[in-house]
Amino acid sequence: MSPPPAPSPDRNPRTVLDHRIDSATGCSIEKLWRHRDDGLLDAPHAALADAHRDLVRAERDVTFHRARLARLASGEFPVDQALFARIERTVDQLAHAIDERDAEEAKAAAALEPIEAAAPRQAPRQVPTKDFAALLAIAQGAKLHEHIVTHRLAVATPSRTRISYAQLQRLQANGLVDRDTSHPVHAGQPVTVTDAGRAVLASPRPAGPPGTTPSPRPASSRAPAHLRR
Repeated sequence: MSPPPAPSPDRNPRTVLDHRIDSATGCSIEKLWRHRDDGLLDAPHAALADAHRDLVRAERDVTFHRARLARLASGEFPVDQALFARIERTVDQLAHAIDERDAEEAKAAAALEPIEAAAPRQAPRQVPTKDFAALLAIAQGAKLHEHIVTHRLAVATPSRTRISYAQLQRLQANGLVDRDTSHPVHAGQPVTVTDAGRAVLASPRPAGPPGTTPSPRPASSRAPAHLRR
């Protein structure tokens, strides 16, 4: 049996620290990396950018081995001793990749802490009513599932609130929720509300028609001077 081809992981997979970095620095991850390449960052921000890049590389390894394991266990290959050996080897590689990811995550978190401590406190953002309801449902416990036959992705919550995968992606991109990608989606990936999401839930709801939000403040108003480029 030939080995399965290498999966194609995301070029820049998300990490559990992305929303905190965005909030503390006032700029996107992409802009932070670009400023690092251009030599525009001070020492703390440069250390954070380097640590985050190491974390992304480690997260990519986890994604690679998890995808390989999922394919080996998918039923595509004959069930024999050779398959068992490959699965066992891949599990060991995945466990090692997770240990490396966790170590890099700790380093990046340590680099982020002094920047968070120095960052001004921001008022919680306002979100559309539909997203607010989704956050409330996710706060009670939620999982992203992949249907074993159709492969459609869906979010299951105790309240049975309808949360589409596109809405989940938007909430995650905004740093309001996170999902534990160490679990395969066919078994259910836990989805949790982040600190930013909890701040949204704790903030007063604005008056006005459902789904409306106030105009957001420009990111440059809260970003350090050397990041406003």
